[in-house]
Amino acid sequence: MQPPPSNNRIFNFSPGPATLPESVLQKAASELVALPGVGSSILEVSHRGPVFTKYMNVARDGLRTLLAVPEDYEILFLQGGSRLQFAMIPMNFQRPQEKPAAYAITGSWGKKAFSEAQVTGNATAVWDGGADHYRSLPEQPFNLDPNQYSYCYYVSNETIQGVQFADEPDSGKIPLVCDASSDFLHKPLDISKYALLYACAQKNAGAAGVTIVIVRKDFVESARPELPGYLSFGSHVENQSLYNTPPTFAIYILALIVQWLIEDVGGLKKMHSQNLAKAQRLYEVIDQYQGLYTGHAEPHCRSLMNVVFRLKNESLLDLFLKEAEQNGLASLAGHRSVGGIRASIYNAMPVAGVHHLAEYMADFAAKHA
Repeated sequence: MQPPPSNNRIFNFSPGPATLPESVLQKAASELVALPGVGSSILEVSHRGPVFTKYMNVARDGLRTLLAVPEDYEILFLQGGSRLQFAMIPMNFQRPQEKPAAYAITGSWGKKAFSEAQVTGNATAVWDGGADHYRSLPEQPFNLDPNQYSYCYYVSNETIQGVQFADEPDSGKIPLVCDASSDFLHKPLDISKYALLYACAQKNAGAAGVTIVIVRKDFVESARPELPGYLSFGSHVENQSLYNTPPTFAIYILALIVQWLIEDVGGLKKMHSQNLAKAQRLYEVIDQYQGLYTGHAEPHCRSLMNVVFRLKNESLLDLFLKEAEQNGLASLAGHRSVGGIRASIYNAMPVAGVHHLAEYMADFAAKHA
């Protein structure tokens, strides 16, 4: 097997907060006490001053470039994570006495979003994979009547079950809303297909604390007006993400991540190519050693970000995780609701880390299959 990193950094397969590019960490560390030419930390400067404004613009403009975000879309930096979006979206775009929102429940996070939407509005589950333990995804397109639903909500990648849409679902004329938290920026996207797309940064776009929302302007204009200020997307658009003090450090890290993707990686097409190769390597090992390993997701909807699998002999799980740790491979335990093993291989996971894990899995299978 390849040796683990020699600089005291392990290969961290945490599902989130997740591993960050080492160059980003080094830059942030070098600037933490005093930004170059400023003399103060990013943690100390005003969120309305020119220093922070520069970094917020770098993040916003970089996202617009990477994703080719059209001009009729706003890019917001909010707080509260997915949990707040679960409530804000139906509160803004669903009226209880009118058309329900359509929810495709493809895993744990879609289920949680649907539950919140039922509290704050009127929502209908148009697809639910729970009977099959969320191993597969609905067929395309959704074939929904545009006169019956206010919007269609889905999760592009379910972190816990490891199922992922390869392409954007076709919701027809119904506004499409997406939780892209765990595969944001892993490949190019056609943003024009969405009315709203959001992502929490701590998996693929930086540090915990900031939620990126990309929303079409006319969709914001259609929102309910009778909401408290912070819960209104319109308030955040009007105030350019400064309705309250934003998470300045998380936005600063996001700016560094965007620069890394553009300057070091070379854009999202190259990032996607790397992600395909990394995921393929792990799934090859799972399929090669079927006497020991079994994947959770059906092959056609396997996630490129979260590789979820089990040991057929579950009594070996603790040993697998213990020896993995000893080999510099950390945070591989599956979510408590699924069990087994989960390798989260987001953008910043080095190719070397994936190869090291694949070699460990092959060696372990040779000993125990």
